[in-house]
Amino acid sequence: MPMHDRIIPYLERAGLYHLARLNSHWFWLDEPLVSAFVERWRPETHTFHMPFGECTVTLQDVASQLRLPVDGEAVSGCLGFHERFSVLPPDANEETVRIYARAYIMMLLSTQLFGDKSANRVHIRWLPFVANLDEMGRYSWGSVALAWLYRCMCRVQKCD
Repeated sequence: MPMHDRIIPYLERAGLYHLARLNSHWFWLDEPLVSAFVERWRPETHTFHMPFGECTVTLQDVASQLRLPVDGEAVSGCLGFHERFSVLPPDANEETVRIYARAYIMMLLSTQLFGDKSANRVHIRWLPFVANLDEMGRYSWGSVALAWLYRCMCRVQKCD
């Protein structure tokens, strides 16, 4: 889904503009590296067991790398919408732009932060958070991203 210039102000207000700028040029998945980390993950302590000691991803790491807000209200509900919102009509009014901004944010949440195997759906639990674009920046998205990472790492480790 392309990022249209008219939705950028909404992404900025939601605190997710930097995340939207991460793309395949800046961010690519190194599958062998991820596999190596999965093998070293210890779910009991949420740490990676490395030859030099244990290490983990911290909330500070999430904040500095993804530039997500980590202070604010906690984030605590699958929709398919990529095709419907892939192109913003050139004559779109401001309400339509806000709708597309919400769809873009939902896409960011489902693919960049809280992805699953489908890679084309987002859980409905995120819908209430995009209802009010001006309030999105108040939430601690970084802490949720870190918790999601820990959850996914533990799930993958148990599947071995």
